[in-house]
Amino acid sequence: MRIAVISDTHDRYPADLPARLAAADEIWHLGDVCEPEVLVEFEQLGKPLHVVLGNNEAHNFWPLELTLERAGWRFFLTHIPPRRVPRGTHFVLHGHTHVPRDETDAAGVRWLNPGCISRPNRGAPASFAWLTVEAGAPPQWKLMRV
Repeated sequence: MRIAVISDTHDRYPADLPARLAAADEIWHLGDVCEPEVLVEFEQLGKPLHVVLGNNEAHNFWPLELTLERAGWRFFLTHIPPRRVPRGTHFVLHGHTHVPRDETDAAGVRWLNPGCISRPNRGAPASFAWLTVEAGAPPQWKLMRV
């Protein structure tokens, strides 16, 4: 399964992004969509789209947090990095910082951030990520420049 992970669109993204995400089996957005209309082109791809609430949304349509299981791995999706991780979590995916992240903590939980599509921070390029999840293999994370 190939999952496109994006965050922090803040009402805009590069025109070619929907075409780049068309190969995804699912799309996960880690918050700060801002206006729901921004997601229309992603919805039109016909792939499952999972979105969590960011801290700059004009509404509260989406959940603050979401736990998804794929191929025996548990993924915790949120916008702001949490202080505590739910028991049994293998991966925390978050946005908010506008900086890509791929770190494993002392408890063995891997923390992933795809960076920011619209306004990267601290010299990071605009980016999203591909998360590949297959049974019997550790998930693979690949950061992509926009």
